[in-house]
Amino acid sequence: MPEIPEIASRASEMNRVLPGKNILQIEAKQPKCLNIPLDEMNKHLDGAQIQSVVHHGKWLKLLTTAGWILINMGMGGEILLADRDHLPDKHRVIVDFSDSTCLVVNFWWFGYFHFIEVDKLHEHALTAKLGPNVLDLSETEFVELIRNQKGKLKAVLLDQSKIAGIGNAYIHDILFLAKLHPLRPIASLSDNDLHNLYKGVHGGLEPALAKRGAFYEVDLFGNKGDFQMEDILVGYREGQACPVCGTTIIKIKTGGTSSFICPTCQPNHIL
Repeated sequence: MPEIPEIASRASEMNRVLPGKNILQIEAKQPKCLNIPLDEMNKHLDGAQIQSVVHHGKWLKLLTTAGWILINMGMGGEILLADRDHLPDKHRVIVDFSDSTCLVVNFWWFGYFHFIEVDKLHEHALTAKLGPNVLDLSETEFVELIRNQKGKLKAVLLDQSKIAGIGNAYIHDILFLAKLHPLRPIASLSDNDLHNLYKGVHGGLEPALAKRGAFYEVDLFGNKGDFQMEDILVGYREGQACPVCGTTIIKIKTGGTSSFICPTCQPNHIL
């Protein structure tokens, strides 16, 4: 599932090449990904011009002169800038532009392609409930936000309504860098723990962002991300040695998900 490194990279790429393009039509082979009927969507967007692209959590938000196009890739997929003569084998939605290019969206499993009128963005339930983008927060803002939560650490960080953009791919290294166990209660975190968590969030996300996302994702032009498996510290490295202390990395159950941790560097108690 794409997270901040991938979504922010796609937004940056799209913001470089899409503004100024005029929409001719939308084609959807998977109508259930739409929030309104396709005919209605085309009536709204016919001739609309793309103005800018931003991201919020795992959503891409394309501002047009007619309203917002909101895209969520669900469990993953591709968004490519192409033309009708060079379409990928699989696609769910095509946005045709007047310059003969098109934006091609493919969801691996499920996803969302929604239209919202300009002044009604606050009514879009799936994005209106999102917390702030995690990398947009200052340390003071981040610490205050986390300190006011209840529950276990990993669950809070993955709750998009609290803080947006972290998923189960990068969370393992974030918590390893912070030297915190995923099941630590928020109430048990000291000021130093919260400082380390803020540093861990940036240390776990920014290297992947700098490399345009993970190697299993592609950018707007079909190029794979440069963040490789060898860049990962403990995530998905069960049975291998911790890069800091040499202890064997283990996989544990954390609610409905699994976590990869170093039991020495990340003890489930207050040091």
